[in-house]
This record gives sequence, structure tokens and C-alpha cells, in this order.
Amino acid sequence: MLALDIRNLNKKYPHFQLRDVSFQLERGYIMGFIGANGAGKTTTIKSIMNMIRTDGGEVHILGKNMAEHELELKQEIGCAFGGIDFYTRSRIKTLTDTIKSFYKNWDEKAYSGYLRRFKLDENKKVAELSTGMKVKYSLALALSHGAKLLILDEPTSGLDPVARDDLLDLFQELVAGGEISILFSTHITSDLEKCADFITFIADGQIINSAEKEEFKQSYRLLNGDESELDQVKDGMISYKVNSFGFTGLIRSQDFDPSSGINATTPNLEEIMIYFAKKEPAYV
Repeated sequence: MLALDIRNLNKKYPHFQLRDVSFQLERGYIMGFIGANGAGKTTTIKSIMNMIRTDGGEVHILGKNMAEHELELKQEIGCAFGGIDFYTRSRIKTLTDTIKSFYKNWDEKAYSGYLRRFKLDENKKVAELSTGMKVKYSLALALSHGAKLLILDEPTSGLDPVARDDLLDLFQELVAGGEISILFSTHITSDLEKCADFITFIADGQIINSAEKEEFKQSYRLLNGDESELDQVKDGMISYKVNSFGFTGLIRSQDFDPSSGINATTPNLEEIMIYFAKKEPAYV
């Protein structure tokens, strides 16, 4: 059974549009959801959660249509948004006592364990928490009611490298049993290099590619060469830049001829994002 099945989502705003967004996440895996600011990540996530009214398409979670089974399915979803602000004058304990009443499978033991792991003092007021601690609190809530699908939008924002690494270890622990799945949207692509099984890349409101992580990276080549070699490949390149040492650019593997003699390496996720962002024409 698929944990998440997105089919042809469309949403039109005056200056932005989601166009036929489709991808699938199998149970027991972590999917990194990447794209530049304004690419459509948060709009897609809000569409999945039925927080905005879409113009078309369907969302299926754990085999059920979200529009038809929203209340039931939201018991199975843990959601954390890096940018959410809680009511600042409340203590953590007061907020939790309200929030947990919405979840029939709330696990107090699990919640207490995450408070200890994240070093959260539930007697503190939200106003006393750093940005990173607010993120940790959001995650503690998301992880404490037996959710089978975690939808995390920038969950590592504001965390120091040690805390981020601990969180990535936790994500891998959670999916190890094959029951929990994670959709993980982030700008910090190095986090996804460490923990993601699959990558879905969105740009300008369209899905560019969705594949197993290594397959995703292998479908592109990062070229480096003398400027005199550029004419051989520039028409097929996604984008490139030229400096005093020559040129560097990104090309789809299917559009590159290894016999050209131009140096080619496998790009990392950040490099793929950067060169797509430099692309001038529409993403097709």
C-alpha cells in the first residue's frame, strides 16, 4: 500500500500555479521534497492536508481519499511546520493538554520520551523557546499520536548541526519498521543526502523528477570543461556558467555523450537545484 499518492494536483493563484503535481511515496520510506523558494512545496503540502481548496486532482493517504476521509486520516498524520508560531504566553504543558485532546491514539509515554530526547521543559512558556526549540516541540507533538505518515515542512530549520543530525537519526529509526513514512520538505539538501530514500523535485509549480535518490542524481551530469568545449553541449544543457577557468553546467544524462571527452561527474542535490534555478525558459 502507498503511504501517499498524489494525482494531478492543480491550484491557480494570480501569480503562481501548481500544474498537474503527481508523485507517490511507498510505506516505510523517507521522501525528500525539494525546490527553491516559491517553487510550490508548501502549497503542495497544504493541498495534501486539505488546508487549501485545490482546482483539481486527488490525494490518497494510506489507500483512502483525503477529501472523503479527512477526519479519519488526520488521526494518522503527524505534521510539523518550521514556521508555525504557538500562542506565546502559554506554557508547553497547557498547549499540549489542549492539542492531545484531538487525538484518540495520543501516547503520553511517547510524548514524555520526546520531551526528554529534545530537552524540552514543559513548564516553559512558548515565548521562552528559541526557534529550534519550537521546531522540536512541533515534532514532539507530531510524533506522539501513532501517526503512520509524517509530513514535515522545513523541520530542521533553526536547529544546530548536532540537533539536526540527531533528528535525522530519529527519522531513520521511525521508518525502519516499515510502518511509518515521511515526506520531508527542506532547503537543507545535505540532510536529505544523509537520510532520504527518494527525492521529489518541484520547480515553478511542476514536478521535474521523482525517483529513488541515487537514481535521481544519476539522471543528471555536472560538466566541467574549457570554454572551447562548451559549443558541443550548451544547446542540451539545463544551465551553465562560464568563468576564467572554463565552464560548469548541468545536463540530463540522456542528453550527454560520454565520448565527447568532457569531464562529467554526478551532481549532488544542491547542485541540481542551483542549476535548475539558473534556467531561464519554462521548466519542461
